[in-house]
Amino acid sequence: MAQSNEGSLVEDVKVPFLILVGSLSVFWVVEIIDVVLPFWGLDQYGIRPRTERGLWGILASPFLHGGFDHLIGNSVPFLILGWLTMFRERWHFALVTVMAMLLGGLGVWAFGATGSVHIGASGVIFGYLGFLLLSGFFERRFGAILVSLGVGVAYGGLVWGVLPSQPGISWEGHLFGFLAGILAAYVAARLAKRALG
Repeated sequence: MAQSNEGSLVEDVKVPFLILVGSLSVFWVVEIIDVVLPFWGLDQYGIRPRTERGLWGILASPFLHGGFDHLIGNSVPFLILGWLTMFRERWHFALVTVMAMLLGGLGVWAFGATGSVHIGASGVIFGYLGFLLLSGFFERRFGAILVSLGVGVAYGGLVWGVLPSQPGISWEGHLFGFLAGILAAYVAARLAKRALG
C-alpha cells in the first residue's frame, strides 16, 4: 500500500513537471531557431490586430519572444503559475492555456494598436494569474481560496501589468489573457459544481 501511495505521489509530481518543462522547451527551441536563423523573422508571425494574417498569430504568438531576456522573464512565472494552475486538477492547465491563448489572443487582435505585433507567452501567464486569483471566489472551497490568497500575496503586484505602462510591452495581451483566465475560473467552478450534482 505504501508503494502505491508513493507511486501516486511521484506521478502527481512527474506529469505536471513534464508538461511544463516540455512546453517551456518548445518556447526555447523556437527562440533559438529565431536567433540562429534570423532571416526567417519568426516574430513577424505574432498577433497583428485586425489583419487577416494576424489571426494566425493568435496560435503562434505564445511561442514567439523578442529575445532571450523576454523569454527568461516569462519562463519562471510560466513554470510557477502553470504548476499552481494544475495543482488541484490537471485539466485546469489545459482549460486556462487554451482560453488565454484563443480568447486572450482574439481580444488583442480586436483591440490592439493598429500596426503593432504582439508576441510572447505573457498573455497565457496572465491567464494563469487571473484563474488562480479568482478560482477561490468562484469555487468557495477552502483549498481554492487558500491558493488564491497565496497567489495574491506572492504575485498580486503583477496585476498592474494589465495597464499601459512601458512602450513595447503588450499590456493588451496581459489584460485579455487575465480576463480569459477569470472566465476559465468561472467555467471550471461551474463544471466542478455540475459534476458534484
